[in-house]
Amino acid sequence: MKRNNKDIFLIFGLLALACVLFAGQVYGEEEYDEEAYGPLKPIVWAKPVKGVVFLHKTHTMGAGLECDSCHNGEMFEMAAGTAEENDDFTMASLYEGKYCGSCHDGETAFSSKTRCATCHVGVKGYNRLTGVVLHDAEGGNH
Repeated sequence: MKRNNKDIFLIFGLLALACVLFAGQVYGEEEYDEEAYGPLKPIVWAKPVKGVVFLHKTHTMGAGLECDSCHNGEMFEMAAGTAEENDDFTMASLYEGKYCGSCHDGETAFSSKTRCATCHVGVKGYNRLTGVVLHDAEGGNH
């Protein structure tokens, strides 16, 4: 079967997500405490483009950030989904240093203009993570 760039992008994105989710189990990491580190379950955004995955664990346990590092009233509200409601929650805003781009500037953390598959899993990845079942013209599931 011939794979196109979107399939390769999806495969690498899902592999990266799996590595992050299961790294703690492999290395005997302490038990995850959602009270201290935020929700363990990935946040899957449909905006600024469909298929963006965010993991609190990567940012809290992995990078040593406190919740108020991002949930400070300037970057993100504490309530889930509020960023997506903002008209300026776009890749252009990230490139200008807003939201994720506050840290993902190429100095503090990798630039939001690079390593796209670290966060973006594409439409197929989004559908898999959110439980959407697609049907092809012959009625089969994807």
